[in-house]
Amino acid sequence: MNLREKYKEDIASIMAKINHNGGELWATKDRRICKGSPFSTRDVAIMLSELGFTKKDTIIQDIAELIFSTWKPDGRFKISPSGAIYPCHTIGIARVLCYLGYSEDNRIKKTVEHLLKIQQEDGGWKCNKFSFGRGPETKYSNPGPTLEALDAFRFTDLINSDKRLDKAVDFLLWHWEVKKPIGPCQYGIGSLFKKTEFPFFRYNLFYYCYTLSFYTRAHRDKRFNDALTLLRGKVKNGNMIVENPNRQLANMDFCRKEQPSELATIKFNDLMRNIKD
Repeated sequence: MNLREKYKEDIASIMAKINHNGGELWATKDRRICKGSPFSTRDVAIMLSELGFTKKDTIIQDIAELIFSTWKPDGRFKISPSGAIYPCHTIGIARVLCYLGYSEDNRIKKTVEHLLKIQQEDGGWKCNKFSFGRGPETKYSNPGPTLEALDAFRFTDLINSDKRLDKAVDFLLWHWEVKKPIGPCQYGIGSLFKKTEFPFFRYNLFYYCYTLSFYTRAHRDKRFNDALTLLRGKVKNGNMIVENPNRQLANMDFCRKEQPSELATIKFNDLMRNIKD
């Protein structure tokens, strides 16, 4: 399948916004790479990877170079010139670079070491930023960044061999069970979570099932299978329906709202192969 030809209009729309944040490669003038979703450097990198771009492409090499310019020797990424560096920043950028084909880069290997050092006792990852105040729920890790961390770790040789990742899987399976908002950023599992989203920008049912499908620990767990049963109900005539894309992408062919998505269906089929292997 020639994705670039099939989705050339979507790609052209994305490329047309390359300077819309004021800087290069969908960044701001001061090189903020996560500002302006879905046309930030981070989100565009995800979209281009889904649309068939690889590290062989100059545009991907340039994006990776820009992102790596924010890397610190301790493994963290500073995604803006001012402000604190939070674990969710590093996790999100690390998984994007893995999508782009840089999981074997020594800088990413250092980031992996860093993330394992800061893993929480409950198995997840959290930031010491309490935007919604403090309460009993904020003692837990943040499910969203934890899911993204597992998404990044699936590109390493630690997958299905390191018990620390089993703990992260267990934490996310527990969240399916309790469903309440937890973590400093109060991630919950409610009606919005259960609407399928694509591409995978944030914590939602489709991304949750897809990522956990790479981890054999989840395969026979009732909580994972309950989530998967719900997700399978979103498939119509063999195609995944994208219920809740980013509103700025809702009219693009590759993820049109309430329509079958060929690329989302590929992801779903990959998921199903993972649990059958």
